[in-house]
Order: sequence, then structure tokens, then C-alpha cells
Amino acid sequence: MSTARDLTHRTGRGPGDPGTVTGDRTGAWPVRPHPEHPAVTAPAAPWSAGDPYTEALRAGRGPLFLERDDGWLLPLDVERWCAAADPVDLAVLDRCEGAVLDVGCGPGRLVVALAARRRRGLGIDISEAAVAHTVRHGGRALRRSVFEPLPAEGGWGTALLMDGNVGIGGDPGALLDRVAELLVPGGLLIAETAAADIDERVRVRVVRLAAARRTAGAPFPWARIGTPALLRHARRAGWRAVAQWSAGGRCFVALRSRSTNSSAEPPKSTAVMSSHRPRKPSAERSAADR
Repeated sequence: MSTARDLTHRTGRGPGDPGTVTGDRTGAWPVRPHPEHPAVTAPAAPWSAGDPYTEALRAGRGPLFLERDDGWLLPLDVERWCAAADPVDLAVLDRCEGAVLDVGCGPGRLVVALAARRRRGLGIDISEAAVAHTVRHGGRALRRSVFEPLPAEGGWGTALLMDGNVGIGGDPGALLDRVAELLVPGGLLIAETAAADIDERVRVRVVRLAAARRTAGAPFPWARIGTPALLRHARRAGWRAVAQWSAGGRCFVALRSRSTNSSAEPPKSTAVMSSHRPRKPSAERSAADR
């Protein structure tokens, strides 16, 4: 899961800036906060040593939630993220082409599974704990935002946006534009979407409830996108849908980027400023050379 710093690198705005809320506010988030939860302790800086996400990854369990400004909570499946890739995950990896970039890899179960298959793969995440967990279990990972310069830009065969990471930065159009820059022409994106038909942009914070203690991180922009909404965003950004399916109660979409970079590109999101578009580091080799 890769979240708060992404918007800062993309727009120059910090994670505490107000976000835009659209979509279904009443039925989208399935868990209400319990009235007997203790008061929130002082917010931790996002993704620091003491933030709720880091604490949950180190423990390997929740309960961990995304909390919306109006108090609704969305459970985060930390136990599944910290476990080995399950059959649904492995079926996703079966669809991958070429070198695979897992955007917001979290504790790295997919990158580790790729390594076990002797497939070329790299995870990126802004959480130091997530990257350390991935490397410790045999995967390759970098502590990096998707909007920062990355290895092998334009050379990845497949990008993954799993576990709701299509919501990174709170602007699906800008994220799709950035992923297209990372892939080879005609490259593949596999995204996991929300089960509901929703297109919601919100400000959230990560909250952990453990041992009668509630800790919360700083707020940041996020999006929840169902399959119909993602397909709409993808068409506007020049992507072509090639598959959609569900398995294990989870929903997925496969998209293919434009097969050539010579055609006119659709306008970039106004949130993406040219000074924040990453350039390929000259010292780093393409994924195909590894």
C-alpha cells in the first residue's frame, strides 16, 4: 500500500491538504467507528517508525482501517497482505507479461511469489517497513513513490495496482497517466477494483486498534474505484480494456496502454505538473537487461 507521499511528489501539496469528496458517502464504507473506542493518540507522521501501518506490518496483523473524515472505517486486510500469495494472487501473476512492477507492494507477497517463479519483478512502496519485509522474504523492492523517478521507466511489461492501490494519490486519471509512462508501449496494467460500483475521492487516515489503544496517522487523499468507474477513467486516459474478472470476492481489470507513443496524447491531469514528472535515471538499466 503506497499512499500519502504520492500526492506530495505529484502536486507539491502535503498530505494534510483538504481533499475532494465525491461519490456515495453513505454506503461505501462498511464499518462504523465503535463509540467505546479510546481517544486517538497524537497522530504519527505517515510511514514513520511509529505510524499505525508500520506497527501493523511488524505485528503481521490488524485491526487496521482507513478512516474517512466523516468517521466511516474501511478494514484493511493486513493478515492477507503479510501472508504468502494465495491462489487468487497467483492467478493474477499468471497473466503478467515481461518484467513486473508492483506499485504499492506493501509487505511484498506478490514480489516474493514472482521471485520464487524466477520472474523479473520489483516492488515499490513508500513505507520503509513494507520494503524491509519484502526484501527479508526474498523479493526485490525500493522505497519509492510511483511519482518519483524509477528504474527502467518505459521498460516494464506489466504494472500491478493491487489491494486498492488504484486509489493512490486520490486522482485515478493522473495515476493511469503515470503508469503508462512506466510501461512499454502496449504494456499491461492489472488493477484490483472495489467490489461496489463507486467512484469516490476522499481524505483518509490509517487507524490501528490494538490492545485498547487507537493510533492514527496523518490524513492523505485516496480514491475508491469500482470496475465501471475505472473503465471510464481508463478510456479517457487512452487505455484499452482487455479483461475483467472476479475471484475470491475480489474484482480485477486488465488494461493495455497505447501501442505507440507517437500518437497524440490526451491532456494530462491538471494535478500533474511538468516539474513533477519523473525522468529515467541515466545510471539505471532497463528491466529487460536484468
